[in-house]
Amino acid sequence: MIVLIQRARRGAVHVEGELAGEIGPGLVCLVGVSQGDGPAQAQRLAERVLNYRVFPDEQGRMNRSLRDTAGGVLVVPQFTLAADTRSGNRPSFTPAAAPAEAERLFNIFLAALQQHHAGPAASGRFGADMQVELVNDGPVTFWLETRPG
Repeated sequence: MIVLIQRARRGAVHVEGELAGEIGPGLVCLVGVSQGDGPAQAQRLAERVLNYRVFPDEQGRMNRSLRDTAGGVLVVPQFTLAADTRSGNRPSFTPAAAPAEAERLFNIFLAALQQHHAGPAASGRFGADMQVELVNDGPVTFWLETRPG
């Protein structure tokens, strides 16, 4: 499972012209699910997102986590993260999980975040055409990944 996290001043996602979710300061998480991923990867990645230290402390060092700041988290499903881009000029989506399984694991990831995070949590809609707004703070962007086994 893959999560691209971006420290944000604000973020929002729209589906069919309607606001699906928005946050103020916090993290925007783009989530991709690969074949072979399971609930253990979803739970582990949620913990990593909550504990990853990307927010500045009093000295300006990245020493504070989402848990420490109680900032918002906006979770957006993005199957293209699981693409194989190693060769050619067109991505292969063979490594991506089947849609039903990817949606199930995305929902487990989202539920784990919502259960263990005191701050606001919002999400996009799985399988929808979404427009994502983001004001990246820093910019600060990290790729987190868990592999089966």
